[in-house]
Amino acid sequence: MQILAMLTMLIDHIGYIFFPGEMAWRYVGRIAFPIYCYALVQGHIHTSSRPRYLRRLLWIALLAQVPYNLALNPGGWNVVFTLLLSAAVLFILDKLPNLWYGIPVVILAFVLMDRLPLDYNAYGLLLVLIFRYTRSYWLILAHFVLNGVYLYYYGWRVQMFSLVPTILIVTAPGFWRLLEKKRLPRWIWWSFYPGHLAVLAIVKILLFQEWVFIEWRSLFTI
Repeated sequence: MQILAMLTMLIDHIGYIFFPGEMAWRYVGRIAFPIYCYALVQGHIHTSSRPRYLRRLLWIALLAQVPYNLALNPGGWNVVFTLLLSAAVLFILDKLPNLWYGIPVVILAFVLMDRLPLDYNAYGLLLVLIFRYTRSYWLILAHFVLNGVYLYYYGWRVQMFSLVPTILIVTAPGFWRLLEKKRLPRWIWWSFYPGHLAVLAIVKILLFQEWVFIEWRSLFTI
């Protein structure tokens, strides 16, 4: 599972940077984000310390930010910040005596994440919530509806391919459990995101002979 997530994300980013007109790279890349959302939920459920889990996500997000700006988006926040905020919402929801009390929390987080220049914006939060609170074929349906809404309002046609891992999780649980058993050393799993972005940023600068200037002002504009 981890290798599949990292490999498809790498393919997506290579396509985005070096082959922007070839959508096949992006189709393959849509597989990665749902796996990371799924892994985030599993980490939230099984971690021995949720505050430490959140701190780890924060460190990865901070380490990845400048490489992300140089490689992919000079004016946005990387996807680990999206996952971090989503994990924080899960942490708060689990502290509430009743899940219904969490509706204002989710609405507030949704508005904030949709206004910030985050990778995937509030879509990431909604997908994390779907993986946390739906089961079986309801998981597929909820993910499909979410993608349909974003297709209708934002034209995210390529995002429909993100249903592939969700369908596998539901319809082939034995195969998915087999994938989950093949675990990488933790340091590889946690360092891959900032590490591969740093390498891609260096290659991009050397290949295109053009320095990327980070748009700091847009990062803090809501």
